[in-house]
Amino acid sequence: MERPHHVDEIWFASYPPGVPHTIDPARHDSLVSLIDDACREFATRPAFRSQGATLDYGRFDELADAFARYLVDACGVAPGDRIALMMPNMLAYPVALLGVLRAGGVVVNVNPLYTVHELVHQLDDAGARVLVAYDGVLANVTAAHAKLALEHVIVARMGDFMPWPRRLLVDFVARRRADGHGVAPAGAVSLRAAVRSGARSAAGLPRPSLDDLAFLQYTGGTTGRAKGAMLTHRNIVANVLQVTSWFAADTVRGGEIMVTALPLYHVYALTSNCLGTIAVGGLNCLIADPRDLDTFVRTLSRLPFTSMTGVNTLFAALLDHPGFAQLDFSHLKFTSGGGMAVQRVVAERWHAVTGSVLAEGYGLTEASPVVTVNRFDVSTFSGSTGLPVPSTEIRIKATPEVDAAIGEPGELCVRGPQVMRGYWNNPAETAAVLDEDGWLHTGDIARIKADGYLYLVERKKDVILVSGFNVYPNEIEDVVAAHPGVREVAAIGVPDARSGEAVRLIVVAAEPAPDAGAIIAWCREHLTGYKVPRSVVFAKALPKTPVGKILRRELRERYGDEP
Repeated sequence: MERPHHVDEIWFASYPPGVPHTIDPARHDSLVSLIDDACREFATRPAFRSQGATLDYGRFDELADAFARYLVDACGVAPGDRIALMMPNMLAYPVALLGVLRAGGVVVNVNPLYTVHELVHQLDDAGARVLVAYDGVLANVTAAHAKLALEHVIVARMGDFMPWPRRLLVDFVARRRADGHGVAPAGAVSLRAAVRSGARSAAGLPRPSLDDLAFLQYTGGTTGRAKGAMLTHRNIVANVLQVTSWFAADTVRGGEIMVTALPLYHVYALTSNCLGTIAVGGLNCLIADPRDLDTFVRTLSRLPFTSMTGVNTLFAALLDHPGFAQLDFSHLKFTSGGGMAVQRVVAERWHAVTGSVLAEGYGLTEASPVVTVNRFDVSTFSGSTGLPVPSTEIRIKATPEVDAAIGEPGELCVRGPQVMRGYWNNPAETAAVLDEDGWLHTGDIARIKADGYLYLVERKKDVILVSGFNVYPNEIEDVVAAHPGVREVAAIGVPDARSGEAVRLIVVAAEPAPDAGAIIAWCREHLTGYKVPRSVVFAKALPKTPVGKILRRELRERYGDEP
């Protein structure tokens, strides 16, 4: 049994009735075992729904098994090989996910919005052998393929695993909407062809253990350089059990319907939505494009959904849609907010419209990700990120040697079975955040009250949170510094009503000096959309320490509110 060791577990007194203090990941041999159990128990129940098509647990099981055998037989995938998945929310994603895990592979989730530069960096760092990619991003995949050691590219379509003729219609519409649709690299095969081939294979499949790697989930960590957090089967099983045990008293096994609008390649939706819902035999309703609010609201109108996760900007956008308030919320039990701070005005509007409390939580990629969750039997928004989930310890450090007093701010440290093994091929960065006693030093500033509730004071001081996604100044600055008209640059976050924060550049120009439009255009060429700066301010010099380190706090004070 995984048990916490910290003696000051004051949060247990505030736990909801029936929630255990500990969980036992050893209940399952691996994440594969957990999913296998669900597929057997709920074989005839719906597992995933996308654009009007439903995949039940039995069919999900069959398709994933066939894909796993294809990976082993045709691709030579061996335990520990890294397989990248680059897809939006679509039926192909969970099939490929479980197929990779059953083949003994390590899933490397990739944002389908990545530019060629970003894609090459991540796949090269991970040493990925195989890439499963949505056909709407083939232009970038093909451009990146020439620079990588990828052995196999498998192409998924939005309509995969849907019945005919819906499959044809969905694929047609997806092709019309795709931006940058291109031609697959030579030798690429379709996912449906791979599954058909695997269904005829007699290849044996390995059985992963709890200590094997399940995911390389990329994050900027504390420095801004993208690093792969090594998440084991034990880490993910633990976090799934931690989350599901929190909701168990109000969960109907085989009867829950989760609205999954956050992308499954993001660790929050991966664990809380995809895997957590599978564990209780629920239905994941996959929203491929939550920015299409008309279609999103229309989808919700046809579904007696019982739970939903999201980020503050998503909730605000739904509340502003004229059709949202007309929906039937009588089945909605849980609404969870994460990824960025939930604003009080949004939480209060959500409660007034839906009757459901919008409960904020806290997590990070390095913790699989859930660390704290709020109770759902309250009627007001507290601003707290909640209580530590079972088998989780937190400490607030005033200094590296001294714990902060109750109610006083300090660095938040976390220990539990969901905490990562470390960063992939990066022992120095691992040592910077994981100490010898297993404590993860988050770099986030928080305080804890006497009732055990955690309050986040601020995220890592330099990270910019754009619509729930971490944007790391160092990465932006590296791209902008390569512009011939830029001598020095710093990136900061500024408040933004739409995305929470937006990126602002402070630039010391070279000669000839570029204008702001040219710099933003340069960024659009090299960065994913949410990382592109919204504004540029030109300065004569950047404030620095005596050793030359840029003083970001001074920049935020000077330029943070400037229009």
